[in-house]
Amino acid sequence: MDHSFVSAFVLLLLVLDPLGSLPIFISVLRGVAPERRRAVALRELGIAFAVLLLFMVGGQGFLSLMRLSERSLEVAGGVILLIIAIRMIFTGGGEIYAAEGTGREPFIFPLAVPLLAGPSAMATVLLLASRQPGRIVEWVGALSAAMAVSGVVLLAADRIRGWLGDSVVTAFEKLMGLVLTAVAVEMILAGLKRYFFGP
Repeated sequence: MDHSFVSAFVLLLLVLDPLGSLPIFISVLRGVAPERRRAVALRELGIAFAVLLLFMVGGQGFLSLMRLSERSLEVAGGVILLIIAIRMIFTGGGEIYAAEGTGREPFIFPLAVPLLAGPSAMATVLLLASRQPGRIVEWVGALSAAMAVSGVVLLAADRIRGWLGDSVVTAFEKLMGLVLTAVAVEMILAGLKRYFFGP
């Protein structure tokens, strides 16, 4: 399954799921002093971007080191995306992390990893870079754009949630989960096709 810049950007935005992350983001930062929240949020966004960029740039070397094929990565990435998408539709994106906001400033966990740079995002950037390594500049651009949009959404988390309301945010997350389900199934089918019938 080959991607364009736009489709890679949309896929990464779906995987990062900034709207679905709003409740967790707000909950985790609730215990942080108001004057520190913006700085903490920007730091965690930067860490998440660095982690995903590392996976993207070092993806081909990682595959070679682990003796993994692109086909197995495509199927595995599709399965992970499918699990995330099903959770988005039926339970809500990352509510399991909501209890972490208990009075101390978060560092890396749970905002940067795994809320933003989670297994599905890591698998996605690794897959993009391994399938079309000659277009790595496009993929870095798509990742940067998706992370920038996610950053804007998360920095305005309280305002957006107030404007839209919890029910609209939840409905939008479920809609994104449905789209991500189709993307995940397509990835799995493409990997199986390449495994059984070649390129």
